[in-house]
Amino acid sequence: MTNAQSRSARIEARIAPDILAAVRRAAEIQGRSVSDFVVDAARRAAEETIRETQIIKLTLADQEKVAEVLSRPPGKSPALERARKARDELIRKAR
Repeated sequence: MTNAQSRSARIEARIAPDILAAVRRAAEIQGRSVSDFVVDAARRAAEETIRETQIIKLTLADQEKVAEVLSRPPGKSPALERARKARDELIRKAR
């Protein structure tokens, strides 16, 4: 699918004249249309925002705490043991 074929939505924005001038100049420097420049900048900003929310960043101390907790899983609680027995009983009755 080409760029022209994939573009089916339109977006509009109000922009201050000085910002528009800067965007036009930047697009001109890159040899692109203002529309292409803005779409690409918006796509990159959107991807970065999404990427930032999908990665949890921890300090070294916090990483060590997480590793320590994961290396010592809790034992079976009474509630977990009751749930396992109830599950086993349901499965046995279903057979």
